[in-house]
Amino acid sequence: MSDTIYDLVVIGGGPAGYVGAIRAGQLGKKVACIEMERAGGTCLNWGCIPTKALLKSAELYRTFQKAESYGLSVTGVGFDFEKVIARSRGVAGQMAKGVEFLFRKNKVDYFVGKAQVTIPGMVEIREGEHLGKFFRTKNILLCTGQRPKLLPGLAADGVRVLTSREALVAKAPPKSLAIIGAGAIGVEFAYFFNAFGTKVTLVEMLPQVLPVEDEEVAKVLHRSFEKQGIAIHTGTKSENIRVGAQSVKLDLVKDGAKTELEVESVLVAIGITSALDGLLSSRVKLELDRGFVKVGPDYQTSVPGIYAAGDIQGPPWLAHVAMFRAINAVEGMFGHAKPKQVGVFPGCTYCQPQVASTGLTERASKEKGLNYKVGKFPFTAVGKAVAAGDTEGFVKVIADAKTGEIYGVHIIGSEATELIAEYGLAMNLEATVDEIHHTIHAHPTLSEALGEAAAATTGEAIHI
Repeated sequence: MSDTIYDLVVIGGGPAGYVGAIRAGQLGKKVACIEMERAGGTCLNWGCIPTKALLKSAELYRTFQKAESYGLSVTGVGFDFEKVIARSRGVAGQMAKGVEFLFRKNKVDYFVGKAQVTIPGMVEIREGEHLGKFFRTKNILLCTGQRPKLLPGLAADGVRVLTSREALVAKAPPKSLAIIGAGAIGVEFAYFFNAFGTKVTLVEMLPQVLPVEDEEVAKVLHRSFEKQGIAIHTGTKSENIRVGAQSVKLDLVKDGAKTELEVESVLVAIGITSALDGLLSSRVKLELDRGFVKVGPDYQTSVPGIYAAGDIQGPPWLAHVAMFRAINAVEGMFGHAKPKQVGVFPGCTYCQPQVASTGLTERASKEKGLNYKVGKFPFTAVGKAVAAGDTEGFVKVIADAKTGEIYGVHIIGSEATELIAEYGLAMNLEATVDEIHHTIHAHPTLSEALGEAAAATTGEAIHI
C-alpha cells in the first residue's frame, strides 16, 4: 500500500474526470486520475471527437459530389472507407495524447486500470498493469460516465449488431442498416453511413426525430434526411429482432400495423446507462436515482468524501455539461468557490444540416403556460448562406412577450453548433431579444440570422 495520501483520486478520465483532475491540479492539490482505457474516456476515444471526424469526411464527400453547382469540375470522386475510419482513430489518438500532456503539466498522477472504491478514502486498481495498487485519499470523485444501452437479448457483435462503439471501427459501410433510436447518436450515424452509400432506415419510437428538440426543427431535419435518401419511421417500435448469419430481420410496428424489415446490420442507439459495474465494493453503498448516482448541491454523494460528476449522475448526458459539473465539484470540495448547478446549456447534433438549441422548446413554453412570442429567420434570407450554398434551415427564438427575456433558441442549418454560443451567453447574462437585435452582427455572416430572429419577435426583421 502506498504511503502517499492524495487530496483527490478521480476515477474515470473522460470529460468530467480529466477536467476535474486538472482543475484540482491547478489548485495545487495532490491528484491521481485512474482511467480504464485511455485519457479522454468515451468522448475523446469513442464518442464526441472520432464521430465528428467521421462526419467531416462525410460532409466533404457530399460537397465534392455537388462541386458542379459551385462552378468546379471534379471527376472520379470516391472514398477509401478504411482511411476514413483510420483518420478518425488518429484524431482520437491525438486528442488523448493532449490530455496526457495536460496531466503532466498539472502534476496529475495518471494510471490506466479499472478502479474500485473499497471503502471511503481508499481506492484499489482491480484490473490492468497496476493491479493491486491502493490509493489513500481525502476525497474521491466518480466520473466513470456511461455505456450504450442494448435491447434485451441483443448482444453487440460488431458485424450484425452494433452500438456507436462498433460503428466507429467498422471495416466497411454495410449495404443496409437499421438504426434504432433517432436521438443525436442515431441521427449522426444515419447521416454518416448514408453519405457513404448505405441504405439507412432510421426508426424512432417517439413521434419525431431528435425527440428533445423543437418540433419545427425536427420536421425540417426529417424532410432533409428523406431528401438525402434516408428512410424514417417515427412513432414506430422495433420488435422481434432476429439476428442471422447474413442479415438481421426486425418488425416495425406502428399503430398496430407490422412491417418486416431485413437489413445487413442494425445499430442500437436507444440511450445510455451509467457505468457502475465493479466501481464500488460491497462495503460502499451509494444512493441511486433511476440507476444514476444521486448527488447533493455540492456534488457529494450520500457517502461523505465521495463525489460524482458527469454522465454518471444523470442527464443531460453531454461532454460540456460533464466538464462544468466536474469543475464545480472540485472547486466546491476544496472551498475555492460555491458549486453551481447546470442551468443554461447547449445541445448540439452534428449531422448536416446541423442542429443546436438551448433553453425551452415552444411546446415546453406552452406547457408551462408562459406568455411568449416567437421570432424566426430563415437562412435563405442570409447573404452569406446564399453565397455558400447552405440555405437550409432557420433560427428560432422564443421570448417573453412583455419583457423580451429569452426562453429558448433553436437553430437548424449550417454551423448551427457554433452559432448557438451567442445565445448561451445572452441567456446567462439575462439579456433580452432587444439587446441581441441591437448588437451589430458583421455582414455578411451567418450570425446575422441571430440578430434578425431576435428582431422578428417584434416584427422588426428587415430581410423577411
